[in-house]
Amino acid sequence: MMTTTSKQSGAEDVLARDIARLQSLGYAQELRRRMGGFSNFAVSFTIISVLSGCLTLYYFGMQEGGPSVMVWGWILVGVMTTIVGLGMAEISSAYPTAGGLYYWSARLAKSNPGAWSWFTGWFNLLGQIAVTAGIDYGFAFFFTSFLNMTTGYPSTPGYILIVYAGILAVHGLLNTFGVRVVSFLSDVSVWWHVLGVLVIAGVLVFVPSHHAPASFVFTKFVNLSGFHAAPYVFFVGLLMAQYTFTGYDASAHMSEETLNADLAAPRGIVNSIVVSLVAGWILILAITFVIPTNMHTYQTYATQEFAPVLIWVTAIGRHGAELLLVIAFVAQAYCGMASVTANSRMLYAFSRDGAVPGHRLWHRINPRTRTPTNGIWFCVVFAFLLALPSMWSGVAYGAVTSIATIGLYIAYVLPTVLRRMQGKAWQGGRWSLGRWSPAVGILGIAWVVIIAVLFMLPEFSPINRDTFNYAPVAVGVVLAFSGGWWAFSARKWFRGPRVQGDERQLSAIEAGFTPARALEEID
Repeated sequence: MMTTTSKQSGAEDVLARDIARLQSLGYAQELRRRMGGFSNFAVSFTIISVLSGCLTLYYFGMQEGGPSVMVWGWILVGVMTTIVGLGMAEISSAYPTAGGLYYWSARLAKSNPGAWSWFTGWFNLLGQIAVTAGIDYGFAFFFTSFLNMTTGYPSTPGYILIVYAGILAVHGLLNTFGVRVVSFLSDVSVWWHVLGVLVIAGVLVFVPSHHAPASFVFTKFVNLSGFHAAPYVFFVGLLMAQYTFTGYDASAHMSEETLNADLAAPRGIVNSIVVSLVAGWILILAITFVIPTNMHTYQTYATQEFAPVLIWVTAIGRHGAELLLVIAFVAQAYCGMASVTANSRMLYAFSRDGAVPGHRLWHRINPRTRTPTNGIWFCVVFAFLLALPSMWSGVAYGAVTSIATIGLYIAYVLPTVLRRMQGKAWQGGRWSLGRWSPAVGILGIAWVVIIAVLFMLPEFSPINRDTFNYAPVAVGVVLAFSGGWWAFSARKWFRGPRVQGDERQLSAIEAGFTPARALEEID
């Protein structure tokens, strides 16, 4: 039997290897490294959160294709997302740093690594902030619905925005307390999500007296978009599933806080997708089997962001719906918390390399908690600003989810493109796809090209102020800002991730000195 001393010695050896690997990539161990493999997986699984994405965009799926698109689209998107994730996973094994995607691009680019790294990082930052906004605004929908049912709290956009601001503040405070709290809550979140899906599915299978026929669930196509081309509506309807499958790059961003990171991070990426694929399909089937088959009622529910709540009230009564609501919004709260964590780590790393205005402020580490506190609040504030159009736009939430999906997936695929350009010359990490790498990479790239175009297209017709998809505008603004800054300034000084120094300086930084003081200490 292994003794306590030998276990401690083994853990210390793993920690020493992780620190040495991080130093070989040019960075000091500034963040506290306490996460295990399960916690690393838990952060990504929590951000994917089928109880967030599936439920908050269920109304969208009801309009853009209906039951058949939600059920079969989930499988299609889940399989293709797994392929994208596999391509990312083998790269994360080679470069386990908090920078994640933009660091990978810099290391993989054969020419002009600064430009590849710069644009990967900015798309990743856009997607991270947008997905935080999408998750927490989705929570606000559901929590407001619960308050409305139990206390009469108004469910108008202004009151939803107040709840949204409140949950963002709570997540900012939780993340400020440090990685140990977030790690524990992320572990709890995994079981909450798994058991929550099983409870919701069980209740919806056994309690309602009537269920929709299988033919309705698996074959019914509903088009409430205003467009007449069924294939177009089918592909736009995939947004519900594709938005849900976002955020799993969190496992890479948490690498510098994870033990055995070059194996734990890639496993976290892939496992979070696969487990979510299974859990999400169970959830979608359970809800869709109790969906109203009367088309007048169906259309009425489909226009409401909290459509699942209306479906639950009809199927199992008000009190039963309130119970399921609690399960859902608690899961969504966990999801938003983990998203702020990953978002702030990406910003921390990008700022560490000087790529964000005010980078010295966002890179600063709280000496007590060893977390990037300023970066956490940067992410919270900008996520709030991104959701402000919800005050006057009925399709603002769909646009936010489109922005998150587009921004993240462009950032996801750019390193894979560069990896494929390297071919057999690339030296990977301990987790590898082997001979399957070329096929996986090419399929993943093709899929991202399709969805990047798809989710910038109009979602509803006629196109006016109330139905306009402003995702292209938001993506364009970020591209114009980052592109303009690159053309006029950053190309002259940004060469990709900055290493912090040689081995002696890195050791001094880990001992608690700032980079500048570390140089003085070793002179």
